[in-house]
Amino acid sequence: MKLLNYIPRWLKSKYLIAGIAFIVWMCFFDRNDVTLQWKRISELKKLQKSEKLMSQQISGTKSELELLKSSPATLERYAREKYMMKRDNEDLFIITTNSLTIK
Repeated sequence: MKLLNYIPRWLKSKYLIAGIAFIVWMCFFDRNDVTLQWKRISELKKLQKSEKLMSQQISGTKSELELLKSSPATLERYAREKYMMKRDNEDLFIITTNSLTIK
């Protein structure tokens, strides 16, 4: 009983105790607690960066596609470089270098 006399009256308020209990519950024990929200925010930022990168890649691919549709010479160059295609009267030699052996 004497211990309760040393506690200030405003700390004994049931509204203050209920408010503190509510804040503690929402910050640590709720299924949408603070740590989960921080994780979701960081994941959202990563996804937004990824979205920007993907949109830049899409725009680059679209411009490359338009260039390939408009010019047959560009289409032939692209087929030769990317898919190693050749004409009937040509021989194709592929030289690869290993980065471990060349120093």
